[in-house]
Amino acid sequence: MERREFLKKLLVRTALGTGVTAGLVGYYQPRKELYQQNAVANGKHRLDVPKKAVVVGGGLAGISAALELASRGFEVTLLEASASLGGKLTGWDIDALGERFPVEHGFHGFFDQYYNLNEMFASAGVKPDVFSAAPGYPIIFKDFPEEVFGQASKYFPLNVLSIISQSKRLDMASFLQHFRGLPPLVDMFRYDYAKNFSAFDSIDFMSYCRQRDILPAFVDTVLHPFADATMNRMEVLSAAEALRYFHFYFMGSPEGLAFKITNRDCMTALIDPLAQRLKRLGVTLRKGSRAKSLKVDGGKVCGVVVASAESGGELVLHLDPAAVPSDGFAAFATAAGVPVMVGRKNGNYLAFDGRCTHMGCPVTPDAQTGGFYCPCHAGHYNAEGVPVGGPPEAPLPKLSVQQEGGVLVVRNNKPAAVVDGNGEILACDYCVVASDVRGTRSLMQASNLSLLNSSEFENNVAALGEADPYAVYRLWLDKPIASADFPFYTVSGFTYTDSISFYSHFQEPFITWGNKHGGTVVELHAYAIAPQDVKPEAEVKATMLQEFYTMFPTAKNATILHELFMQQSNFSRWAPGDHAHRPGVETPLPNLFLAGDWVKVDAPVFLMEAAAFTGRMAANAIFRNESLTLTPLPIVPMEGLFA
Repeated sequence: MERREFLKKLLVRTALGTGVTAGLVGYYQPRKELYQQNAVANGKHRLDVPKKAVVVGGGLAGISAALELASRGFEVTLLEASASLGGKLTGWDIDALGERFPVEHGFHGFFDQYYNLNEMFASAGVKPDVFSAAPGYPIIFKDFPEEVFGQASKYFPLNVLSIISQSKRLDMASFLQHFRGLPPLVDMFRYDYAKNFSAFDSIDFMSYCRQRDILPAFVDTVLHPFADATMNRMEVLSAAEALRYFHFYFMGSPEGLAFKITNRDCMTALIDPLAQRLKRLGVTLRKGSRAKSLKVDGGKVCGVVVASAESGGELVLHLDPAAVPSDGFAAFATAAGVPVMVGRKNGNYLAFDGRCTHMGCPVTPDAQTGGFYCPCHAGHYNAEGVPVGGPPEAPLPKLSVQQEGGVLVVRNNKPAAVVDGNGEILACDYCVVASDVRGTRSLMQASNLSLLNSSEFENNVAALGEADPYAVYRLWLDKPIASADFPFYTVSGFTYTDSISFYSHFQEPFITWGNKHGGTVVELHAYAIAPQDVKPEAEVKATMLQEFYTMFPTAKNATILHELFMQQSNFSRWAPGDHAHRPGVETPLPNLFLAGDWVKVDAPVFLMEAAAFTGRMAANAIFRNESLTLTPLPIVPMEGLFA
């Protein structure tokens, strides 16, 4: 009887304990919510009388704003300086090995908590079948064995425990023995925007981990590899931004770590449908048209000055003739920072606008060919500025060179398209600037807003920074890599390589090419190159190749049939102290708004989702002015579980 009574009590207590545990697990879970805004009571859905809106920048933030505005009756013009929409998701075709291949800026993962971005895609008719679920998170380390994290549980604390249980280096005993390092980890579960940035924005994330004595194995295995995916090195990444990042992607996300990859290139799968949706809504797409400045009158933006391929009068450069080489070209820049290539041929001076006609990156003289090279997307031009390789289709614009009083004066050949010598002027009732950091700085600097007592705003824009440069190295190999079990690998501990993507494993037409030729298409990505590691292209490529061979030794036996190397700098900087001075969506001008992943917001969003979110925020600010209903903005929880 005693034994039966004991077993009965044990079963009851176990059942009660299980129920309480399940209840607590159910209670302490992050949940999707809506960002709270000052909603318009009983607002209209659309304008009765259309108003003009100009959106500057055709990346995700600009597309997001344009979609919302056009759907509510605004006459929208979307300006994009490059030849294609999409920003960092854009793509282009190259000729290689007798075939045509799509390429892009690098591998992209699409997380389930990209709520606003995913709604954008759905509105454009993007089908779920363009995505495939990523099978797991393998991490290759330089100094210890590879770790493979599967699809972690969505439920706290099982999500953390699953990482520990799957890891070869982590175990619960280590965490308990290293108790002093646990409270900082709890910081990630008690995320609070104001407290977070007040306490931790003054230090970098690496210093934070060391000062807070976080378990080194956890830093090396989890925090460091994932933090690098912000495109900012851990040593120069604000600890507050890192905590926001981990809250958004993992600790505060109801979706866990689930993400998808596209089985076609992003341009075809995602950006083209978005462009078609914009056209159906009546948006005027002005690709290849750069916003030069804002025209301000009466304390408002009344127009956007456009410097397109047809409008000149913007480039003026004065040079000492001795600065121009007698053979070949040299790179110079105007006072506004516009790159200009100046050289001599047969004793005559020649000059070209130094912005690549593909996406506006500065070209450099190419000593081997005597022409020009764009390192951003591997574009090649001959000495006449005519494209001979890579994605550019239009030649570099020729500039006039005249000697005036012993000085070389370089300027545009063409007259300005519109009066006042500035360029075409697009009138607007509202303007959304959704360019990247560099484009926004240039636009505001050229707009001369000093008369509006907006010096703080101007200084904040001028202080925006770009992260260290990144590099993408894609290789076509003549053999399969048998040990490559996953389509995507995170890499940690190497000088350059931060991730490896086997495109012939997951994306067409590379799958077909690999099957047909028995080869592999692989891409090595350096997320952020430290200043001391910025070296000539040949040296960076050689090092990345050796790193690849170290990780996948059988690749040494493969012949490189074709290669594509790109290096550029256009990701947003998230350095300690940046946040306090970062401009927000609203500006001193009541009809000018900002959007982009670099814009200051209190919501827990990051990277592509931040771009889509702030584009919608800018549109909502305009809707509020016009007494229109606001677009709901879904987000992960504003605060951590234990805030």
